[in-house]
Amino acid sequence: MSHERIDAGRRPVLVVEDSDDDFDTVVEAAGRAHVINRLVRAADADIAEGLLALSPIGHFAFMLLDYNLRGVDGLALLRQVRSNPLLAAMPAVICTTSVNPRDRDAFYDAGANAYHVKGVQHGECLHMLESIFDYWLHRVVLPGVAGRASSAGAAP
Repeated sequence: MSHERIDAGRRPVLVVEDSDDDFDTVVEAAGRAHVINRLVRAADADIAEGLLALSPIGHFAFMLLDYNLRGVDGLALLRQVRSNPLLAAMPAVICTTSVNPRDRDAFYDAGANAYHVKGVQHGECLHMLESIFDYWLHRVVLPGVAGRASSAGAAP
C-alpha cells in the first residue's frame, strides 16, 4: 500500500457507525493509511440522513456504512440514499459482521459499491479498512475528483 498522502479532493468521509470501538478502529486505520480527509461520524441512520441533507451535493468522498445500527439499519439507510438522485453517485462501502449471502445480495441490490465482512481480529479489521481507504481515496476516480488514476479490478 502506498504511503503517499491521500486526499480525494480532501472531501470528508461519512462513517455511519454506532459502535465507539469500531469507530476508533476506523480512525486508527485511517491514520495508518495516511488519510488526511476528515472522518465525519454518524452514530445512527437519523444523524447520517441529517448530515447528508445539510451537506452540499458531492460533499462526502464516500460513505462507510455499518449494517447493524440502532434504530434504522444500514440497508434501509442505503435504500433511502440511493432513492435520492442527488446522492445516487456517492460511493457506499458496507462494513459489517454479517456473512449472510442474503444480506450481501440485498446491499448490492440496493446499490452498494462494495461489501466487506469485518474480521474478528483487530489486525484483520485494520488491514481491511486500510485497503478500503487506499482504494476509495487513492486508486479509484471518484465523482467530482479529477486527476486520480483508476484501478482495474473489483472494488475492495
